[in-house]
Amino acid sequence: GQLYLDGDLPYNPSGGLKAKGHPVGATGVGQVVEIVMQLRGEAGKRQVDGVERGLTHNVGGTMTSSIVHILEVM
Repeated sequence: GQLYLDGDLPYNPSGGLKAKGHPVGATGVGQVVEIVMQLRGEAGKRQVDGVERGLTHNVGGTMTSSIVHILEVM
């Protein structure tokens, strides 16, 4: 797999929001914290090697709000 932790395009290295208990109201914060940890090299066993950017996508309410963050090492 391309989407595995050691693949070409790692996806959800933390296990995603369900692995965090899906904290409604804080899901976007959880996503951004994971990306920041990855970009800083602080993600421990789930660290993606050579990561330079990350993307989060979150939908709130009954599809009433949607947001995408793209974070990058500078």
